[in-house]
Formats: sequence, structure tokens, C-alpha cells
Amino acid sequence: MEKLKSAVPEVLKQEIWKSTPAELPSTCSSLLDFFHHLPQFHQMVKDLTDPAMALCCKDQSAALEAKLKGNECFSKGDYPNALLSYSQKVGLLLECLRDCSRALRVSPNYAKAWFRRGKANISLGKFEDAIRDLNISLKAEISSSGKRQIEAELNVALDKNKGMGSSGKKRNQNFSEVPDEPDQVKLRCLFKKTKGRGMFCVDDVSEASLVHKEDPYAAIVLKKCRETHCHFCFNELPADAISCLSCSIPLYCSDQCQLQAGGQKFDRSFTNFKALEGLPDDLQNYISDVVAGNSTPETGHIAEHRHECLGFHWPLILPSEVVLAGRILVKVIEQKKHASVVSNLIRILDLSHNYPQLPPESKLEMHIYSIILVHCLQHFYTTELPISGIMISKLVILLSQIQVNSMAVVRVQAPEVRGPVYEPGNALTSSLEQVKVGQAVYVAGSLFNHSCRPNIHAYFLSRTLYVQATEYILAGSELELSYGPQVGQWDCKDRQQLLEDHYSFTCQCTGCSELNVSDLVINAYRCTKPNCLGVILDSTIARYEKQKLKLLLDAPAVYSSSLHKQIEKLKGANINEVARCIFQSDYKLEPQNCLVCGSYRDLEASCAATSQVDSCCKRLQDAIASNEVPNNILQDALRCTDLLRTILHPFNKRIAEAEDNLAQAFCLVGELQAALDHCKASIQILEKLYDPNHIAIGNELIKLASLQILVGDSAASDSMSRITAIFSRYYGSHADDIYPFLRHLKASQDVDKRVTLYPLKAQ
Repeated sequence: MEKLKSAVPEVLKQEIWKSTPAELPSTCSSLLDFFHHLPQFHQMVKDLTDPAMALCCKDQSAALEAKLKGNECFSKGDYPNALLSYSQKVGLLLECLRDCSRALRVSPNYAKAWFRRGKANISLGKFEDAIRDLNISLKAEISSSGKRQIEAELNVALDKNKGMGSSGKKRNQNFSEVPDEPDQVKLRCLFKKTKGRGMFCVDDVSEASLVHKEDPYAAIVLKKCRETHCHFCFNELPADAISCLSCSIPLYCSDQCQLQAGGQKFDRSFTNFKALEGLPDDLQNYISDVVAGNSTPETGHIAEHRHECLGFHWPLILPSEVVLAGRILVKVIEQKKHASVVSNLIRILDLSHNYPQLPPESKLEMHIYSIILVHCLQHFYTTELPISGIMISKLVILLSQIQVNSMAVVRVQAPEVRGPVYEPGNALTSSLEQVKVGQAVYVAGSLFNHSCRPNIHAYFLSRTLYVQATEYILAGSELELSYGPQVGQWDCKDRQQLLEDHYSFTCQCTGCSELNVSDLVINAYRCTKPNCLGVILDSTIARYEKQKLKLLLDAPAVYSSSLHKQIEKLKGANINEVARCIFQSDYKLEPQNCLVCGSYRDLEASCAATSQVDSCCKRLQDAIASNEVPNNILQDALRCTDLLRTILHPFNKRIAEAEDNLAQAFCLVGELQAALDHCKASIQILEKLYDPNHIAIGNELIKLASLQILVGDSAASDSMSRITAIFSRYYGSHADDIYPFLRHLKASQDVDKRVTLYPLKAQ
């Protein structure tokens, strides 16, 4: 990419950098003409599309790599991953066996691959699969010593399988039963001058109602997850994952996913496989189940991978959003076989884009990637896909649409728990993280606008998007998602900067246009006057809050209503006094001065002091990551947290994060009551920043309940009730599927009485 960018003449670069959507056909044609006369470009396309050059895993080196990885996992006792690697090697070597001239040369390796797979299955207790593996290995093995070794292992598997009934479980069915959902609410797409198109509800929507459900128009697994997650449904791969038979690159969790993605069915004839002639039908069928899909009928999905698996290199090299653009284009071609691809590409999706606001370098990259992509795709579609400036311009717009409208498909990642919560070491005190595993375009889902205070929540089961109402919504109201950090996570300036960088708009939601306590205190400093809960802001935050204040003062009725709502939310909290003083005073949100009493604070000195605290906190985090917290580091962290409390406002989020780190550290060293106290302190701050029923609070309550169960605290049942209510609000009946740890906690309640009667003592 960098070499191609540097080769573009400066004059043409300037044209592209300054281009508008209307000028794209011209700039794309000019760059296309330039590349057609550039040998370097043609060599790149050849490298990406020539099977002889591609990294398509049809060689012995890839099989050797899979074997070595499997051996390493097996030696460590990691049998599921060993089985995965050996299964991959079987598929890779079978590709070699499809070449008759190589059959005899690779058959010993092929026999060994099945042998190792059989040993891994024995270690996992899958004796029936092990017996099949070893019988295939025995048939493929040509040496007498090798056959004796296999027969010895086969006898072990046969002995262990005696007396064990068949589970009847069908292999590679990685699907959970999803409970029936209520009917979705009626939605209407309307246009607003300030935000463009958005989704509005026709009738009142109850809290926790399913608002929308949709499968993606196109989707792709992220590159970092290619070895760990199914390339179709994005669920974690099982030990015996299935690879694409054509190129052996994508991995799937089940036969169904492999077929829906466009994988070819396995050739059961074995007529060309000299080393495997004479295998019984059941073993031939078993081989096909291991390395490919079964003969399940096609599901009706347009194959999304077939155009990428002819030995091509480009799906592995190009960025995920470029490969996703290719999948969208292919779907348009397949759906509109007899219509103009050029005219239909943009009209079908009809999504917004931000091309005019893109930085110059991004415009140039989109031009180059679009030209490369269409050349790669033409190797599959030939005459059906014209290469022209107009076609390239449509792809450039498509890439900018993907940048604005695609959604990250996420999975919740939590530490693995190997026993009941009430056993030492099984308390969940580390955070549950949302991990991005895929990228997808949802045509209707992209029409939901953003708010930093959303009233709906999006989540994913497999690749399906679910949208749920998190509060009661009146008929005619707009339904708004969060595209990024919300009120309570980041302050206003950071939220607006992220949205401007990624989506090219300035957020004007209620969280960004009205004063709220969270934005005032989340990064604020403490007043120097004793017993004053006033807020001191730095100049940048003060500037953003002044803008809000001006908007509110220009609309007194809105200001009065907002003030009343803010104060009512804070009844019973110490901060309500701060809110009243701020909202009702004549202070003008001046930086470095307390907004309540006007006291001055030297923020330069305060920042210098907190920077020293940061290094201490980092050492504690590193110790937690290593699962070993020395006492001196823990004591330093306690002193630094005390120092933070003298500098930062009591409800500053950094104090909450410090308390959370201390909770994890004390749990690791076995001081469970101290861990519980610090966990409570963290939650008390976060409840001031978020709505008490926000999902972020639910995540923190999981930590609290885990510790409460561990120490035998009867308050665990109250925490579990709150957790259940919050997660039902955000995920409905799918909460346990999204957060498997919830099942773990709920199961622990069955032994809650025993834990209460015999609480565990800190070690």
C-alpha cells in the first residue's frame, strides 16, 4: 500500500485529496489509468490472486506448522487446542492427497496426523472419535512399526470405550436453543433536520421490550479472531473446528456454518486417494465430517466466502472493511444477476457516508483499495464486474458507508472459572470486557441514531443483531443507540472528539447539550476548602460545560426542566447539594475555581502529583495481571489512593478505578473482606456517574456478588436481585447466553445457606 501511495504523482494526489463525491468518477478514472501503466500495481494484483503465490495453506509447511502447534498444546495438556491443530493438519494434508502424484509421498504424514488426533481425542474422553481416527491412521500407515504403534493406541481406546453408552450428540453443533421472543415493536424511519434519518416508535414501548432483530447484509470475522472464532457465526471455535475444503483458511464451528459461508461439499468418492482406497463407508463419511461439511441442503444464504477461496491471497492481506466491501458487492451481484451492478450497488444499501469530511490520506487509501479490490474480484466474476472509473467510485463510497454504518459484533470475555464461586480463587473481581470479533453491516440497524444517553441497547447472538429498549419510550419518540462511550464512561469533550473522528458529526444529544452531574465530576478536582463538595474543572472541560450552560440559558424552560430532572435523580446522594449549588448559582464555570465556593486550586501542581500516582497504579495493574501482588506494591497503591482522594473530587472516576484495582489485588492476596470494601467503594462512585440501573453498574455488581458469596455475606441475594433486573432490562431472556458467568453465580445461590453457615476465612 505505501509503495503504491508513494508512486502516485503529486498532482493526482492533490486532486484526490480535494475530491468531492461528484468528482469521484474523474479521480478514480485518473488513478485507474495510472495504475494500468504501473508494473508494480500489476505485480501486486498477481501476488494477491495467483494461487501459486497465495498463502492458501495447500502446502506441507502449513501442515507442519499446525502439527508443531498441536504437539506443543498436547505436551502442555491443552488437549482441546491440540485436537484443533491436528484437525487442521488433517484438512491440509487431504488437500495434498487430492493430487494423485503426491498421494504416496504425503500418506505417512497423513497417517500420523490422524494418529495424533486420535491420541488427543483419547485424552479428551472422546473414545468413539478416537477409534475412528486410529482406524483411518491404521489404513493410511505403510510401515509395520507404525501400524504396531497405532494398534496399541487403538486397543487403549477400545478398552476405555467399553461400557460407555453413546451420548448421541451430533458433532460440531455449536448452537444454543434461543427462547422465543415477543413480537418486535412497530418502527418508522423519519427524517430530522439536525440528525438526518432515524428510527421512531409508532406506539409506546415498554422497558426491556425487543425493539428490532436483524441478520447482517454482510459480515466478516476480524483478522485477530480468525484462529479463535467461527468465520460465519463468530462464536468461539470448538476443538474439532471445520475448515474450508477449497482453501483450508476459514474455520467454522459447525457443518451448517461452513455451508452457509459457501464452503464446498466434500467429495466422498476417494477414487484419487490411493492411500485410502477400501475404507468403509462410515469412515469415509467421518473424514468428510472432520475436514468439511456434511450433505445438509443449502440454507438459502448467498455464499459469502466462495469468491475468496480459489487460492487467492487478498482476503488475508486487505483490511477487514475492504474484504467486507467485497462481500457486499458480491451479494449485490448475486441478487441482481440481470441488472446493472454499478447502478444498484449504492441504491440497494442507501446508507449515509462521510466522504467529504474524510482526511486526505483516507481518501487516497480508499481510491487505491477500491481499485485493488475490483481487480481481485474480477478473477472470480470476469465479465460480470466491469472495471471502470464509475465502478471504482461506487466502491469508494461503499467503503465510506462501511466506515460510518458498520457495527462491531462483540462477545463478552470473562475469566474462566473452574469451580463454584464459593471456592477460594473463583471470585470474579476483574472486569467483563466486550471483545470485538466481527464487523457487519445491518441495513435497518444502521438507521438508529446515536445518543450519549441511549434509550435502547444493541447486542448479538451469533451474527444476529438484537435491539432492546432500556427504558419506557413514548410513542413518536426517537430510538437511539450509543455509538461509543456514554455519559458516565467519558466526559463530554472526549465523547464528542471520538464521534467527530469516527463518524464526522458533532453530538447534540441531551448528554452533550444539557448540564449533567456526571460530566462535571467525572474528571474534576476537589475543592481546597474543608468539607466543600464543590467541583473544580480544568480549562478544556470548563469550555465544553460553558457551551451547554449557554444553550440552557438561551432556553429557560428547558433549563428549568433539566435542572429539576437532574436534582430529582440525585435524592439521597451527597452530590445533590453539589448539583443544586452548581445549577442554581451565578458562577460561570470558571476553571481552577470551585463552582460552589469559588476557592482556587493550582491545577498544574495537582496534575504533577497525580502523574506520580499513575506510575504506582500501573505497577499494581501489572502485578494483578501476573496474579502475584507483592505487599510493598499493595501498600504503595493504598497510599497513592489516599493521595488521590485529597486531590480529585470524591466522585472522580479515577478514584473508582483505583478502588477497583485494590479490590482485585486484595482478592488475589486472600484478604477478602478488604476486597469487598474496596469493591463497594468503587460502585458507590460509579452509581453517581451512571444511572443506578445502567449495565455498567450490573457488571460491577457481578464482582460484588461474587465476593459476597465468597465471604458468606447474606447481602449477596440482594445484589443478585439487582443483577437479574439490570441484565433483563438490557438483554431480556438472553442474559445468561450473553454472560455465562451469570449462570455460575445463580447456581451458587443453591449453596448460599451452606456458605453463610460456614464462611470462608481469609488466607
